[in-house]
Amino acid sequence: MAKKKKVEDDTEKVFIGKKKSMSYVMAAMVILNDKPVRLLARGRSISRAVDVAEILINKFVRGATYGEIKIDTEIITNDDNTQTNVSSIEIEVIPPKK
Repeated sequence: MAKKKKVEDDTEKVFIGKKKSMSYVMAAMVILNDKPVRLLARGRSISRAVDVAEILINKFVRGATYGEIKIDTEIITNDDNTQTNVSSIEIEVIPPKK
């Protein structure tokens, strides 16, 4: 199953990687029953994170909305001491009000 991590502000994070989108959708749906979820991705996984958020909101959790969306660029030093920019995104999905 996808990695989930508890954060300070009553939301949990799902880190998006190379698995199929539905793996992350299912992990996020379990969390969305109770509280908001944050989808985090870097680099090539950003498009998968957007797909997961759209699937959640438009197909599985009707009434869910987007919360805060953060984009950033991280500078990573490679093994050969060169620096590379890696983009990242954090998408908050808020469950529908009960």
